[in-house]
Amino acid sequence: MQTLTHDADVTVIGGGPAGVAAAIAAARNGARVALINNRPVLGGNSSSEVRVWIVGATSHGAQKFARETGIMGELFLENQWRNPEGNPILWDHVVLDAVRAEENISLFLNTDVREVAATGPEGDRTIETVTGWQTGSEKLITFSSPIFIDCTGDGLVGHLAGARYMSGREDRAAFAEPWAPETADTEMLGSTILFYTKDTGAPVRFVPPGITKDIVAAGIPIHRHIDTAMNGCDYWWIEWGGELDAVDDNEAIRDELWGVVFGIWDHIKNSGEFDADTLTLEWVGTMPGKREYRRFVGDHVLTQHDILGQTGFTDNIGFGGWSIDLHPPGGVYSDAAGSRHLHGPGLYEIPFRSLYSVNVSNMLMAGRDISATHVAFGTTRVMATCAVTGEAAGTGAALAARHGVTPREIGRQHLTELQSTLVRQDASVVGVPWTDDADLALSASVSASSTLRVLEVAAGDEALPIGDRDFALLLPLDPRLDTVRIGVEAVAETIARVELWGTGNGMNHIPVDHVATLEVRVAQGRGVLEARFDHTPDAPADAVVIVRRNDDLSILVGDERPPYGVLGLLAREPGVLLADPQTNEWSAAELRRRSPRFEVRPDTAAYRPANVAGGFARPFGGPQLWASERAAGEEWIELRWDTARTVARIELVFNDDVDEDLINLHHHTTPFLVMPELVRDYRVEARVGGAWQVLTEVAGNRRRRRIHGVDQVITDAVRVVVTATNGDPRVMIAAVRVFES
Repeated sequence: MQTLTHDADVTVIGGGPAGVAAAIAAARNGARVALINNRPVLGGNSSSEVRVWIVGATSHGAQKFARETGIMGELFLENQWRNPEGNPILWDHVVLDAVRAEENISLFLNTDVREVAATGPEGDRTIETVTGWQTGSEKLITFSSPIFIDCTGDGLVGHLAGARYMSGREDRAAFAEPWAPETADTEMLGSTILFYTKDTGAPVRFVPPGITKDIVAAGIPIHRHIDTAMNGCDYWWIEWGGELDAVDDNEAIRDELWGVVFGIWDHIKNSGEFDADTLTLEWVGTMPGKREYRRFVGDHVLTQHDILGQTGFTDNIGFGGWSIDLHPPGGVYSDAAGSRHLHGPGLYEIPFRSLYSVNVSNMLMAGRDISATHVAFGTTRVMATCAVTGEAAGTGAALAARHGVTPREIGRQHLTELQSTLVRQDASVVGVPWTDDADLALSASVSASSTLRVLEVAAGDEALPIGDRDFALLLPLDPRLDTVRIGVEAVAETIARVELWGTGNGMNHIPVDHVATLEVRVAQGRGVLEARFDHTPDAPADAVVIVRRNDDLSILVGDERPPYGVLGLLAREPGVLLADPQTNEWSAAELRRRSPRFEVRPDTAAYRPANVAGGFARPFGGPQLWASERAAGEEWIELRWDTARTVARIELVFNDDVDEDLINLHHHTTPFLVMPELVRDYRVEARVGGAWQVLTEVAGNRRRRRIHGVDQVITDAVRVVVTATNGDPRVMIAAVRVFES
């Protein structure tokens, strides 16, 4: 046995999406990072050991323009390129390669931290070291650093350090949460083991092992759907252990879940109710994928009210959007549905104060152990959101190590730096503008070769009946909306009820605030429904035009992609008029990358060139990017200064369509290896002595954020010249940032 020590600036314990994002973020911000994982692979519940698909703010497409950017976004795009089929083994290596690409990260796999040395009184603890045993190499390693991040999920490090935490379900009175139980208890979400099957093409027997459960006697087929076409996380509801202790009873929970898995397969193979002769088991998980255990207490405890009310936080460091998703503690043996969901009207903000311990001064946390109630945890627990908190925690940790302060002091004394750093690295932050004076682009005048100004789609001949549900059109309003014309087909002359709604705030993309209602006469046959609103919002914003359900009316739609930021929506229920709007009540699935025939007047300024300098680099009350007209050749965007500037670094953020729901495993496939909206071929030029000089040239780009360090050049203008996209007819750029060093 070897006894070793390792010193770092930041020590991250836990190698799931939260820990991976935390380690990468800290390393990119200059910290020497130790990343410790107790398993042989990274990825946590998303790894090939457990095989849970990564979901997040997109909520399987219920949210609009909600896919994560930053480190989680990079992993999504890379996996889409390398592993579009969602092979869990290849996903392991997408994650591993991302970590190994960072020179500042020292990775310790198979290292189980089981000892924590912490000092100080209960109210002000400090972690000095953590010690772990590395299986296989027989090394006992002690890690020291000024900052530690607990990304273990179960919260073991914080627990051993004496960090305050919550577990189980708080009572309703504790935080006045309607979804909390009347009385507090120890129950929580359970754990899951999954399985994969394959068709061998020849008959295969199944002899059930002794651990197999009789699921028919248990009533499971009555309450849960079983299908031979299902695989992996399709069986997310194989859940148990919520009434036990997920750690103390881990072995019993695993055995029970194994019994259920083999019982389900025995039912499929041997009951005679399924056509499954040639199917065989390909893989069964060997460890429970845990959902819930400890939740540490931070300076702010995120609640149901914060999620649904979209509380605005001054220390906003990331967003979520998955529903509040709670499961019955009895899992598969419960008569209740496997889950119940509650959406808000759009995304919600997460504060930095929920990412550090209230009483362990140098500990941050990320992932499922952040500071949240059991109810709020129902949404923050999903893995893409865990990665969002990981990136923010890792960034905060690096700044804390750099300045020699605690995470709390980062939130109080260096908040602007923290938020600016997150925005600059394209992290999943919404509603925080880019205002860093170091960016020369903020003082430049911006122009472009062309700019999209007319919101319209002229084609579309498929008649989509709206007799049983409402139709809506999401539009950017900048500066105003006079008239909307929508292509329709009426089987008889009819009166259409047309409404204009605001979205409530920049994070929402559904109707929230009623503005106006019109009744419009529509003649029989194919024609145009014209609604005149003459509406000017107080500031550029999104708006929703609704055509209420009408048995005589159809909307004409086609396969042309509408201008970015425009979506056709269909109500999931007839006549949706909710007191508390929920984003999942309006579906974009049927019309994503399709469009109704429509025309909006007057022309829009929503795609102005100036959008690339400052502001927001993702949809927020509008598309927040520059878009060209349909490109006929090269398109460019230019930044020009009154006097020459020294330029050494240029950072670009392209549009990768954050409305497209990418996923790491098999839930669904996306037909693009590279997002069509991404710029593919481009060059960056500077004007020197009145002539344009090429600084760098890129072919085959498939990334959203690109950083170009160049030899220092003195110039009065910089431009990005795009020669090709990955398929979209328009060139779109969200941000151009220019720095002296």
